[in-house]
Amino acid sequence: MNVSVEYYILIVTLPEMKGRFYIMASNDKHIKLRIIAVNSFLCLLFIATAARVIYLQAFKNKELSKIAISQHERNMETLGKRGSIYDTLNKKLAVSINAYSIGADIKNIKDPFSTAEKLANILNLNSKTLYKSFISKRQFVWIKRQVNPYKTAKIKAMKLPGICFSSDFCRYYPGKTLAAQVLGFAGIDGKGLEGLEFSFNSSLKGEEEKIKMIRDAIGQKFPAEQITPPDHAGNNIILTLDRTIQYITEKALAKAVQKYKAKSGIAVVMDPDTGALLAIAHYPLFNPNTYRSYDRERWRNRAITDPFEPGSTMKIFLAATALESGLCLPNTTFFCENGSYRIGKDIVNDVHPHDWLTLEEIIKFSSNIGAVKIAEVTGKKRLYNMLKAFGFGNKTNIECPGETAGLLAPSNKWAKIDTGAISFGQGLSVSAIQLAVATSAIANGGKLMKPYIVKSIARPDGKKINTFSPHVVNTVISAKTADAIKNMMNSVVAEGGTGSNAAIKNYERILRWYSGSSCF
Repeated sequence: MNVSVEYYILIVTLPEMKGRFYIMASNDKHIKLRIIAVNSFLCLLFIATAARVIYLQAFKNKELSKIAISQHERNMETLGKRGSIYDTLNKKLAVSINAYSIGADIKNIKDPFSTAEKLANILNLNSKTLYKSFISKRQFVWIKRQVNPYKTAKIKAMKLPGICFSSDFCRYYPGKTLAAQVLGFAGIDGKGLEGLEFSFNSSLKGEEEKIKMIRDAIGQKFPAEQITPPDHAGNNIILTLDRTIQYITEKALAKAVQKYKAKSGIAVVMDPDTGALLAIAHYPLFNPNTYRSYDRERWRNRAITDPFEPGSTMKIFLAATALESGLCLPNTTFFCENGSYRIGKDIVNDVHPHDWLTLEEIIKFSSNIGAVKIAEVTGKKRLYNMLKAFGFGNKTNIECPGETAGLLAPSNKWAKIDTGAISFGQGLSVSAIQLAVATSAIANGGKLMKPYIVKSIARPDGKKINTFSPHVVNTVISAKTADAIKNMMNSVVAEGGTGSNAAIKNYERILRWYSGSSCF
């Protein structure tokens, strides 16, 4: 095969190559095609690249800038100091104290085993668990949150490589178990989890502080600027609770529960004229400083959340129904069947048999049969309406979380035995706060007051931003009826009454007592 090849002589005129000749042979047509193809490809590549650059600069500039910044900048959010909770005399019940959170930058820890041992001894942690976290693939781990300043200082003095410290706040309850179920507690992140800490979290929590952090080429972080002002503490809450009354109530309740070997107890102290709560006591107690070490059942404010059958305490509201309706007088008599009374297939019994008793004596001796006889006179609809007026079956809307409405079925669903049972406190359920509010309406002359436990909310500088005042929900009974019921209640603690052991001698004010036979 004959191939036509053209030869070219290349003469190099450089001084160092003088006299040398290089000969190059090629197929001229093929070389030109290749050069054109390569040049075309390079031109297209350049045009595409230029177009992409122009597109990114013109249309994606802001988006790409954000991505670039996000790789080097982070906004870290911290909460300001949580507000305090005070009693009515401005004594501290819940405060936030300075603390530290300790973490580890894993890659900068030089001796994981030794570091774990030293930290475990001071922080009461498991050294093996700590060591495993130090050799993990994670970049950062929290070692312990909310460490007190004393332990933090000891660790700082060791100058352990890779160990970091962050200022923090720790919630502290100086009264320990005092009003624990009412106050509740805040979690490690500073958010309220139970009680008033939960329901007033938005007022108590400090404002968020955002700090811009910049990461350098080797991954170390440092603050660039503080975005929000440093003065961002939460508001303070002032309660109606009196620390001294709360303490006395808790002690008396604990003594009574232990004496009678009860499982638990609740006590509510309320100002009947205003609805202000002076004490809410529970037994058994718990310490919110170490809330995790207690069963969750103890955390609840059971005076608000737990319904129970009120028992014979309902008889005073039955008497109020009878008197207010005008169908009975305090001296109206009822035959109490000598201790046993049949209602259909059911039989109602009295602990002590009675024949004829007045309405006042039915309350004094707590006769179940007498209560049934009164309810037969008033009728179920009238009794139901009066109980609803006293607030039973409805929430009181107190500021505490998890309130129960109790249970009071509509009167059209009551069987004959239901009417009788409800008259002496069975077949319905109420909360301790409902019972206290309803009884207070009798004590204050017939006004149903809205209960409240928060007196005011104030800024960190003390300036009040919200104040809560007494509020009358409605007038339930007349002052005349209220006085008659109070006289009946006083007879209960008189000689021969079922609550005579509760009588207090040499006490100038008339006592308003009534004993019930319900457990809660």
